[in-house]
Amino acid sequence: MPLPLSEIEVRILGALIEKDMTTPEYYPLSLNALVNACNQKSNRNPVAGYDERTAARAIESLREKKLALVLTGRDHRVPKYRHWAWETLGLGPREMAVLCVLMLRGPQSVGELKGRTQRMYDFDDLASVEVCLDHLIERRPEPLVTKLARQPGTREPRYAHLLSGQVRPSEPEAQPAPVQTRAPKETSADRIAKLESDVDELRSEVLELKEQLSDFRKQFE
Repeated sequence: MPLPLSEIEVRILGALIEKDMTTPEYYPLSLNALVNACNQKSNRNPVAGYDERTAARAIESLREKKLALVLTGRDHRVPKYRHWAWETLGLGPREMAVLCVLMLRGPQSVGELKGRTQRMYDFDDLASVEVCLDHLIERRPEPLVTKLARQPGTREPRYAHLLSGQVRPSEPEAQPAPVQTRAPKETSADRIAKLESDVDELRSEVLELKEQLSDFRKQFE
């Protein structure tokens, strides 16, 4: 597999894998749905703002690297995109789930990976996650994951994917604030930001549903 992948190539590939494993009924994705999946504000670190032109260029690059396919023809009102990672990387569901979370959310601890892969693969315990990570670290001819040195102030080491080459240090994701006896007052800006995030998520789901409905109707035309 040609490496390294660019940041947007990693995000697109991760988004395609995630939707394939969590919402297969809405997969493969149109370009618009794929961009929304890349830019969604939940389960992404960092949050991105890619446009369709940028995403289309990255998809073409992933096609050349045999990591993505474009589906066209009578069965598709618009081109649809799917990943080819199962075949090119030769990984099973548990490895794919772990790699997907690392691609979309950055370096993670074993505990974070167990919790954040549940929708894709339900690991029995932390030890089974570690076994999976070891498999990805020891993979030949190219390892896909590395174990990072434990950072000051953290209790657990974190793991990162190697699809983009050498791992650059990054800040851990912000953790929820401790429960307070008195909740802070929500401002208008906070409410607007939350509403915008909710609208983005709903818009993405509606667009996917419309495309699925259109494809379904075509079967009876």
